[in-house]
Amino acid sequence: MRVCLASTSPARLMLLRQFGIRPLTVAPDVDEEAVIAAVEAAEGRTLAPDEHVLLLARRKAADVAARLADDIPDFDGIVIGGDSMFELDGQVLGKPHTPENARARWRAMRGRTGVLHSGHAVVRLSPGTAPHEVHAVAEASVTFAGDITDAEIDAYVATGEPLQVAGAFTVDSLGGAFITRVDGDPSTVVGMSVSTLRALAREVGVEWTALWNSVDPVWDGLDAAAVAERP
Repeated sequence: MRVCLASTSPARLMLLRQFGIRPLTVAPDVDEEAVIAAVEAAEGRTLAPDEHVLLLARRKAADVAARLADDIPDFDGIVIGGDSMFELDGQVLGKPHTPENARARWRAMRGRTGVLHSGHAVVRLSPGTAPHEVHAVAEASVTFAGDITDAEIDAYVATGEPLQVAGAFTVDSLGGAFITRVDGDPSTVVGMSVSTLRALAREVGVEWTALWNSVDPVWDGLDAAAVAERP
């Protein structure tokens, strides 16, 4: 049974490895902003955070699954797609990208509780069978310490860690020291809810324990980079 992670996120890859799975990783070719803008324009409304992350998770998984089906017709396994957003007081906080934004986020978050929304999509691919996709959203509440000083925020931002992660924080690395409570599956805050993935895998007929210690075989004449670069 093969596993493909439709992401190049180091956190998501590390998470699966910690839970006994060493997947193939393929970057999805999805323009996230364009996808959201198109759906919101068509529906005349702003997507809620759970709808937002689920839409992107499904698009990512579908894109990679389609390319795998074309390039590796004998691929027998699952494709996993995910997306995350952090919500505080009804405001969605994505990746801050700049130190200034990250610093402002942390000053606003200290002593507060927000919700991390994580979308998941699993596509079962099997030769001669139509793809079967299932999906779900997991949420976890995150509470930040109220005694975080400006100096600690500046030091954390200076590491660069919070700049490219949803909500400007991590729970499994340097940012974890500033988090006092997580309500929900802790892995959700890392990038994907593993308990949710287990349930989705079962929905498509795959037992989670069958994926333990799996290592994707070397492809003959094709590698992950080649698949990822296809238009």
